[in-house]
Amino acid sequence: MQGVGRPEGDSTGGRCGYQGAPGAFSHEACVDLRPWDDPVAFDTFAEVIDALKAGRIGAALIPVENSTIGRVEPAATLVEQSGLTIVSEVWRPIRLALMAPHGASLRTVKTAESHPIALRQCPASLGALGVTAVEAFDTAGAARDVAEAGDPSRAAVAPARAAEVYDLSILRNDIQDSSDNRTRFVLLSAGIA
Repeated sequence: MQGVGRPEGDSTGGRCGYQGAPGAFSHEACVDLRPWDDPVAFDTFAEVIDALKAGRIGAALIPVENSTIGRVEPAATLVEQSGLTIVSEVWRPIRLALMAPHGASLRTVKTAESHPIALRQCPASLGALGVTAVEAFDTAGAARDVAEAGDPSRAAVAPARAAEVYDLSILRNDIQDSSDNRTRFVLLSAGIA
C-alpha cells in the first residue's frame, strides 16, 4: 500500500477504524498495514465513515472491491459519497477458512455463517461440503457467535486469524472458490494524511 507510513505530524490519535469484529479481514488490514495505529471496530461501514468525519478516528480502511464478486456494497457507495480523501489503496489476498468449535468435524457441520460478501466467494466449496450458508453481520462476528454457541453443527467462514481469536478449530482452509481471491481496501482520511 502506498503511503501507509506514519504521516509527519499525525495528530489523529493513532486510531484506524474498520467494519467488523476483531479477527475480520478489515481488522487484519488495519493491524498489518497500520501497525502503529490502534484498530477500532464498528458494526457498520456507515459508522466507520461517521466516526472519521467526526474526528473520533484518524483513518479508516474500507473494502470496496473483490476480484470474485466485484463491488463490495454498501461500502463502495458510502466511500464514493463520503467526501473523504482516499489516501491510498491496496489489493490483499483473501483466504477463507471453515471453522467450528473443537470436536466438530465436516460430518457434523450443517451450516456455515458469515458476511454475505464472504459467502458469495465460496458457494461451490460450501455446496460440495453439503453445508448451508447463513448470513451474518461479519466474518469474525460469525466466528465469535459460533464459538459462543458451541454447537458442532454450526461453522463460520472467516479469516484463519479469527479461529485463533475465538478458539475455534479450522476444518478446512482455502475454501474460497477462486485461488486468486483478492479484495481492494482504501485508506480514508478526513484530511491529508
